[in-house]
Amino acid sequence: MDRIAHVRAMAHYNRWMNERLYAAAATLDHDALHADRGAFFGSLFGTLNHIVVADTVWLKRFATLPACLTTLAPLRDEPQPAALDAPRCPNLPALTAHREKLDALITDWASTLTDADLDAVLPYQNMRGIPATRNVFALLMHFFNHQTHHRGQATTLLSQSGVDMGATDLLLLIPDLNDPPVATP
Repeated sequence: MDRIAHVRAMAHYNRWMNERLYAAAATLDHDALHADRGAFFGSLFGTLNHIVVADTVWLKRFATLPACLTTLAPLRDEPQPAALDAPRCPNLPALTAHREKLDALITDWASTLTDADLDAVLPYQNMRGIPATRNVFALLMHFFNHQTHHRGQATTLLSQSGVDMGATDLLLLIPDLNDPPVATP
């Protein structure tokens, strides 16, 4: 799998997992969703919020690249989070709608990326204002890995609440080369 295909697969996996994760979270009542369970961001809601915050921070950074100005333009008016736990939405339905918009943006953006875009360098400042310059492809791998890391925490929090997410592996979206091709109408 080449780098472009990998980025697109990760964007698809991100969207697919978030749809499942938010549907599972919606089965919990307010108290269970907001109960501090000792996770990095306290509760399941805090963890889901953090992923949205971090995605927003990174997408706004990526949006400064010339090749991303058009595709990521919807983020221009999105306020930059002041902290990694800054509240983005007041409740799960609002956070779900926001997540869905971000995921659509991520998959649309991934579909436009070229190898030259992945080879670009991104100068940015971290949340403490410390400047850095890194390769875009490497940063995208961090971006998707961060999502997966915290979704793993979220699935643990769901499990602790009695909600079984089932299998969550990327492997589920990778075609088995031994399977016959699926005919499309």
